[in-house]
Amino acid sequence: MLLDLSAISGGSVRVERRYPAPAFGGGEDYTVRAEVALRFDLHRDATRYHLVGAVETMLELACSRCLTPFLLPVACAFDLRYLPHAENTGEGEREVEEDDLSTAYYRDDTIDLGDLVREQIDLSLPMKPLCRPDCRGLCPECGANLNAVTCACVPRWEDPRLAPLRALLDNRKD
Repeated sequence: MLLDLSAISGGSVRVERRYPAPAFGGGEDYTVRAEVALRFDLHRDATRYHLVGAVETMLELACSRCLTPFLLPVACAFDLRYLPHAENTGEGEREVEEDDLSTAYYRDDTIDLGDLVREQIDLSLPMKPLCRPDCRGLCPECGANLNAVTCACVPRWEDPRLAPLRALLDNRKD
């Protein structure tokens, strides 16, 4: 999945690649379930490269409320600058600027497109994946999926911090 930059002669090139889902497997929180389509325009300026494009695929995630697996389409755009690794001098401490977030480094005239795709997929993941917006989750008593069944459980847990207030209510009833 390496892009050989020495083979690029012009100032701008259109790159389109397709990778099978098993090539990326999955991360800790997801599995890639469909072919990964990577399309970008590469603009060359001496030793600097500018990539503007998109990654498209389908991920399988577990719902954070009910733990049911579901498919999430991913179509994320990116706009990245690649500089030679030699320019990454590590100048000591400095404030992170906006351009630093879209800058990466390459070595040996190659860009690892696999890393680029994984990074874009990771950035597209929702903080709290939900199978549907109105997911009801799992019953805290019996563990039943409340989207599929209705249980008759009555929540029994009481917050121990509220015990003094409960005692006041009980005294008032007497």
